[in-house]
Amino acid sequence: MKSLKGQLLISAGGLYDPNFRHTVVLVAAHDEQGAVGVILNRPLDMRVVEATPLLADLTGYDAVLFEGGPVAPQEAVLLVEADDRAVLDVHAFGGVGFLTGEVSDDVRSAIRRARVYLGHAGWGPGQLEAEMDRSAWILEPARADDVFSEDAGRLWQRVLERKGPPYSNLARIPFDPSMN
Repeated sequence: MKSLKGQLLISAGGLYDPNFRHTVVLVAAHDEQGAVGVILNRPLDMRVVEATPLLADLTGYDAVLFEGGPVAPQEAVLLVEADDRAVLDVHAFGGVGFLTGEVSDDVRSAIRRARVYLGHAGWGPGQLEAEMDRSAWILEPARADDVFSEDAGRLWQRVLERKGPPYSNLARIPFDPSMN
């Protein structure tokens, strides 16, 4: 399978794992060693300034913190869109990628927008490929406006609707099908 780096993984209707039900994941890296990314559409009831005050000037002091995935949920992950992709530590697509460690003033000046996630999503060798073979995920090229959506809580539905039929029908499946 070719690399899924820079793709959105949209959870399919039959994916009932509570870690990934109704999620949209940006794949940051994918190779024979596995894959890593962040869940884009799980805003938390907490502000960045409360959890990681040193990053609040990058996101805005009212910015919401996001749940990035079940792996290392106590670690902050910084996803940015930058004017120059050379400043990115992990490039995902276009000017979008991840910064690690301390963010220098030079790098800060290149950042257009930023989000902070707690934790990330990860797959071991062959694990994501096996999930793809089981049709657990739907692929869509990532767009910066998806990554930094103002209404992240509805991202799953919006991306599926954008793909058109039959995916737009899938967008109407409730989180808990027994509530239908």
